[in-house]
Amino acid sequence: MNDNSWRKMKNKEKEIIPVEDMLFNAEEKYVSACARFLARNPVIDSVWKLIGKDKELKALIINTKSTIIPVFNNEQKIPLPKFLGGFFQLKKLHSLQGVKEEVIILESVMRRFGQSPADIFDYDLLELDPSFKENFLQSNMIDQLVLRTARMTDLDALAPLQSAYEHEEVLHKGSSFSAAASRVNLANIIAKEKILVAELNNRLIGKINVSGNSFTRCLIGGVYVHPDFRGKGIAYQMTSRFVKELHDEGKGITLFVKKTNIAAQKLYKKLGFKIKSDYRITYY
Repeated sequence: MNDNSWRKMKNKEKEIIPVEDMLFNAEEKYVSACARFLARNPVIDSVWKLIGKDKELKALIINTKSTIIPVFNNEQKIPLPKFLGGFFQLKKLHSLQGVKEEVIILESVMRRFGQSPADIFDYDLLELDPSFKENFLQSNMIDQLVLRTARMTDLDALAPLQSAYEHEEVLHKGSSFSAAASRVNLANIIAKEKILVAELNNRLIGKINVSGNSFTRCLIGGVYVHPDFRGKGIAYQMTSRFVKELHDEGKGITLFVKKTNIAAQKLYKKLGFKIKSDYRITYY
């Protein structure tokens, strides 16, 4: 098998369907890749396919918004994707992310092309146990705490929370923060995704949202409570309500949590989440 086995997917139904089938069958492990694939812009995003000698689809490399996601589907021998060298000449790579062992494989490829990581974050990929019993606590709510769907009129009040979340959880070494880009991202989430806010005495103090939709699952993220209100059970109440609503809609629920975030690890375990695999985001 040689490098000619890597081929760029054409935006034609006969090429898209086998890729969708492969991702659908491997959705549990590659939920983030599935969500990125379904939300891709066919004009500017791209998908490369590894085709075996028997013309069988073996693996994928997905590029969306300068982020590369490998989907190696348990393939043990991945030929060097030489086409990535030309890709880096045309576009600046923002990040490489996916199942940890597969990201590590591509990290070595990146180094061959002169791409050295600026920062690396390791996560646990968690999934809500489908056999869990609905024991979410809907009682013992904090007095005056309101949990509700966000509206576009909340944008100004939510923007500082989104900014603080990105500073704590998203920004990496050497990166710069854009308030304008953060605001646009938040507006898109309010307009297109599901987002819940925690409000206390007419002040927004917390948020949680869907960050991506796969075939049968959704990714949740953006979980943030203002520091002045932490340790009061607000994150638990907010997340439990949000997860219950998604579960009632019949969706599988997945999220990423940093291995170093012990408080969040405990919260999600209490809610019935189980570790599925290791996940890594490598920033460039």
